[in-house]
Amino acid sequence: MDNNDILRRLRYAFDVSDTKMMETFALGSLQTNRAEISSWLKKDTDPDYVELNDFQLAAFLNGLISDKRGSKEGTKPIPENRLNNNIIFRKLRIALNLKDTDILEILQIAGFKISKHELSAFFRKPGQTQFRECKDQILRNFLKGLQMKYRENKTL
Repeated sequence: MDNNDILRRLRYAFDVSDTKMMETFALGSLQTNRAEISSWLKKDTDPDYVELNDFQLAAFLNGLISDKRGSKEGTKPIPENRLNNNIIFRKLRIALNLKDTDILEILQIAGFKISKHELSAFFRKPGQTQFRECKDQILRNFLKGLQMKYRENKTL
């Protein structure tokens, strides 16, 4: 999945303002401004579109973890230079403090079913025999389920 698309979906799902996004990036050890965030959130057909790299998305996800769960004592985690869907999925799981049943429920909301064993394979270390690569379809459905659960059921 495209990093910019992931950022857009997360912003929409949790109804995050520009100010809150800047704070979240700062929690992840990356200083940004409103113009930079705006250019990352634009569609890829827009002339002002700027591609969000893995380091920047990792900083946002680390900031999301700190925001939702609180900062750890000691040094802040350093954002990864390379991300894949498994790492993104793991960071979202940690940030939202989700258990396997919670993730399965979110996927079910999006109309996507997988078994608990299939799900646990995404969170294993890459060297293990049961490890499975998280494909775009699964991450996309998880983000869709988050949107349906957190955004559309929100009472204002």
